[in-house]
Amino acid sequence: IMNPLLNSSLPADVISHSIQLAIAPVFMLTAVAALIGALAPRIARIIDRARALEDKLDEPEVKHEPQIRRELARLRKRARIVNVSMTLLTLSGTLIGATILALFLGETISPQTRGLVPWTFLSCVICFVFALLFFLFEIFLAGQSLNFGRRTPHKP
Repeated sequence: IMNPLLNSSLPADVISHSIQLAIAPVFMLTAVAALIGALAPRIARIIDRARALEDKLDEPEVKHEPQIRRELARLRKRARIVNVSMTLLTLSGTLIGATILALFLGETISPQTRGLVPWTFLSCVICFVFALLFFLFEIFLAGQSLNFGRRTPHKP
């Protein structure tokens, strides 16, 4: 039995067409990577801010403890939302990888894998849309914590 992957009798145009089909979802993978690139600094800033606030709570005399605890709770919520978004993006990227594999294998050695393509691609898009929605929700939460000069001054 000959290994189909080593079968050199596949015409060059079939292989070329297979590669073209498999490359199309890569654009979606680029979008996923770009959004991960936008979320990674956000989670880093959330963590840095939370650490700074926790350091303030460790001081001998804690000023404004209720406000600090409220902000920490908001940061915890934002971090969870970003983590959900990152999880969905990772799943989306994995599903795009599965789509690419199914497309390539379906065109070259295993036509029955073509049936997976709509499911893997649609699942990827659904995960991506939910990741975008969670990203938007996190942005709204971040914006709500800004006062833009409307903060009441603290009296010593």
